[in-house]
Amino acid sequence: MHAPELPPDLFRRMDESSDAEFYVAPRLVTHIDDATIAALTQVYREVLPAGGAVLDLMTSWVSHLPDDVIYGRVAGLGMNRIELQHNPRLTDCVVQDLNREPQLPYADATFDAVINAVSIQYLTRPIEVYAAVRRVLKPGGLALIATSHRCFPTKAIAAWPTLSTSERMRLLQRYFAVAGGYTAAEFVDRSPGSGADPLWVVMARAAAIHA
Repeated sequence: MHAPELPPDLFRRMDESSDAEFYVAPRLVTHIDDATIAALTQVYREVLPAGGAVLDLMTSWVSHLPDDVIYGRVAGLGMNRIELQHNPRLTDCVVQDLNREPQLPYADATFDAVINAVSIQYLTRPIEVYAAVRRVLKPGGLALIATSHRCFPTKAIAAWPTLSTSERMRLLQRYFAVAGGYTAAEFVDRSPGSGADPLWVVMARAAAIHA
C-alpha cells in the first residue's frame, strides 16, 4: 500500500493492462539523445565507485556506464530478457516486473550503488521498491534516479504529465523520504543544453544504520 503522503491516485495509468505484455517485444533503441547519454555517462563516472557493485534497475540493452571504468559487478533487472542479453555491461540479470513484485531478489547490503535511468515514471509502487533498494544497498551506498522528458504516456503514472519539472523532482525526493532509511535526497540538473534532451538527477544515500 502507498504511504498516506502519496495518494494512490498518483500512480494510476491510462493503460493498466499487463506490463509484461507491453514489454514483450524488445526495443533496442535509446530513450534520450546522444548528448544527454554522454551527460548521464559523465554523472556515472563522477559518482559511481570504480570496482564497486552496481544494480541497474529497470534496465534494458544499454546501461550508459562509462566504457573506461571497470565495476566489480553490474547486475541488471528489467522487463525484457532479449534486451538484457544484449547489454554488454551486465554481469548477471533478472527479468522482473517491479509493479507486480517490488521486492528485489538480492541479499541485504549487496550493492554500492543502484541506478535507474529514464524509467522511474513507470513505477506504480515506488515506495516499496525504494525500501527494497535501501535494503540491498550497503550503508552509505548511492541510489541515483536519472530522468528526462520522454516517456510511454499510456504507461507513465498519472502524476507524471500533470507535474512541472520541479514538482516531479520533489516527488522523487519524497519517494526516498517516505521509503525511509536514506539521507536527504539531492537534485541536480545536468542537462547538456543546446537543444538536447534534459537530464535531471535525484540522488540519496542509504543511511549508515538502516531503519
